[in-house]
Amino acid sequence: MIRVLFNKKGGVGKSSLSVNLAAIAAHRGLKTLIVDLDTQCNSTAYLDAQKEQDKNTIADLFEQTITFHLHRRHAKEFCQTTDVKNLDIIAGSPRLAELESELDSRHKIYKLKEALTSLSEDYDRIFIDTAPALNFYSMSALIAAKRCLIPIDCDDFARQGLYSLQQKIAEIREDHNDELEVEGIIANQYMSNANLPKQIVEELIAENYPVLPQYISQSVKMRESHQAKKPLIKLAPNHKLTQSLVGIFDILEQ
Repeated sequence: MIRVLFNKKGGVGKSSLSVNLAAIAAHRGLKTLIVDLDTQCNSTAYLDAQKEQDKNTIADLFEQTITFHLHRRHAKEFCQTTDVKNLDIIAGSPRLAELESELDSRHKIYKLKEALTSLSEDYDRIFIDTAPALNFYSMSALIAAKRCLIPIDCDDFARQGLYSLQQKIAEIREDHNDELEVEGIIANQYMSNANLPKQIVEELIAENYPVLPQYISQSVKMRESHQAKKPLIKLAPNHKLTQSLVGIFDILEQ
């Protein structure tokens, strides 16, 4: 199963959710891969997997599609292990920004799908972390994925952004990937003691948006997890925030 976490709005927790949901999958014994498509490389940094000199980043995988290689490397060669058992990553790279225009002009939009399809026998679950933009890479991810998760931070800007995002995903489904489904909207950084987040979520549910019934609250524990470079399932498995993330994963796996 290939899932992409996507929202054009920044700061909604895509990288944190990608890493933690993937780590939970790995903890459950599922062979899992994260693909870091964000030039900020937050998922890569979170898992302490920044090894640009190894030439095994997502940028290197894309780059070989636009240069001549007599023996093109298989996508598996770009997957590196992490400190989490059963969890691998294709590390991110700032060089993605340099490659984007050439990849786009050469119509390489399906290359990520080809690469991840070739890994389907190696991994039970694949999570794709994307930048907060509808660019070549996020389009590639939406074309490659079967399921889309949309994190929001429960403000009015997030709700307005969902309307245009829903239309764009519908277009991608019609033109490029008829298997793509919005699996759920994740209410992240949810403040249960505030009225606005409750109102936003209730209105989205009333409009038939697939808001998942498990909300992710704000917690300093997430920042501690970032600093320790350990997903919460390893750092604090019994913490309330960790259990909320486990709840999200269980909903997705039903």
